[in-house]
Amino acid sequence: MREIIKPQLQLGEQDIGAIVIHARLRDDIPRLLRGLQHIDTTPALREQVFAILAEVLPQRVDGAGAVSPETGRPGMAQWQILVLGTLRLGLNADYERIAELANQHRTVRQMLGHSDWSDATQWHVQTLKDNLRLFTPAVLERINQVVVEAGHALVKKNPDDALEVRADSFVVETDVHYPTDINLLYDAVRKTIETSAALSETESLSDWRQRAYNIRCVKKAYRRAQPLKRSSAKDPAKREARLEAIRTAHAEYLSLCEGFLERARLTRIKLQHGFGWPAGAFSALDDVIAHAERQIDQVRRRVLQGERMPHGEKVFSIFEPHTEWISKGKAGVPVELGLRVAVIEDQFGFLLSHRVMQHETDDQVAVPLVEDLAQRYPQIASVSFDQGFHSPANQQRLAEIVDFPVLPTKGKPAKAVDEREHSPRFQRLRRQHSAVESAINALEAHGLDRCPDHGLDGFKRYAALAVVARNLHRLGAVLLAQDTEQDKRHRKRAA
Repeated sequence: MREIIKPQLQLGEQDIGAIVIHARLRDDIPRLLRGLQHIDTTPALREQVFAILAEVLPQRVDGAGAVSPETGRPGMAQWQILVLGTLRLGLNADYERIAELANQHRTVRQMLGHSDWSDATQWHVQTLKDNLRLFTPAVLERINQVVVEAGHALVKKNPDDALEVRADSFVVETDVHYPTDINLLYDAVRKTIETSAALSETESLSDWRQRAYNIRCVKKAYRRAQPLKRSSAKDPAKREARLEAIRTAHAEYLSLCEGFLERARLTRIKLQHGFGWPAGAFSALDDVIAHAERQIDQVRRRVLQGERMPHGEKVFSIFEPHTEWISKGKAGVPVELGLRVAVIEDQFGFLLSHRVMQHETDDQVAVPLVEDLAQRYPQIASVSFDQGFHSPANQQRLAEIVDFPVLPTKGKPAKAVDEREHSPRFQRLRRQHSAVESAINALEAHGLDRCPDHGLDGFKRYAALAVVARNLHRLGAVLLAQDTEQDKRHRKRAA
């Protein structure tokens, strides 16, 4: 059974609208809670957000869609999931800290709907993990639009005022180690041994009783090959001797790995044909074996055959295979491992949209970003990019979508283009474009520098939740500033 929020206050519980949030505190928690409080206490916003939260339900085990919110034992309310998810990304906190806040922080517990003294509810870390993963990027995108519109209602003098937006991209790293072909092979073989051992134990097979020793053997072979580098000696004989040592260590490493892969295949055959297991039960094992086979092939081709590996054939993590090798030419940052994320911010500091860029470059996403944005925010008057988003086709298409695109050309522009780029409006918007870096820095400082969640779906959910949390933080900051100003006026009248 799921409820968006408790319909009736319990003994000792405080109404969310009556929670006192101190306006002068500079911590992030009051700003996030003030933004959430505004959503709950504004009927139109509450109705929209609660209608979206009603879709946040776990899926049935049999795959027949979402569970019924009317039956089953009580689960975490969707409003509580939104509050804790916002705090996780707004504070750059792990699940352990969120559990501590949910169980011990008085104001947070009031926002969750717990009373001060009669409610002994305690939230466990695994419960938080399971429930926060119920969000989808699509649901979070819709909530974000409601939050942005709520912010615009506060900061816009006229609802029909035009929006001047700016866009840029940055890299969000995935939670991976630095990849080499031999350490990726070690990861794959280690997981192959562990997965095979776990499957064998279900039928009390002793095939992998020495799995810990087997993994140590693979690691020792990996460590023997790891430090060997090409010789820089001038003597050709010394260089050739070092190359031969490298080939020998890698050949022994590959031979050992291939032996364990063959044992894993035999275990698979025994379980499938000897015990009648379905083929679908081996999906995890088949996956890691495929990773190991690919890495063996690449190591053999690169080290033993001297072939140069094409970049498109490489995988940079067997655990996060969506990870990309990104080199943006930043000083001191030769390479970043993750995915690009493009964000669009308006002149009021709200993030209107974002896009996770998988195998895409800046110039490929400029038009889709603006097309999607123009459908949801028709009042956009201008959009600014940097030169990395430029292409002649982008210039032409953007001019058809928005009134005034600000997209600097690469190289020396034509005379007509040069005159336009030196116009006062173009120059003003161009100078204001760098403000988007502040929004990117705020996202990175609050957790969107490195994604700890697993899988591409987890990455997209994490990025979407970060944008929602940032906008709620901004909404709360605007409200607290207004509360402070109103308090000053009241005190002045009282004096």
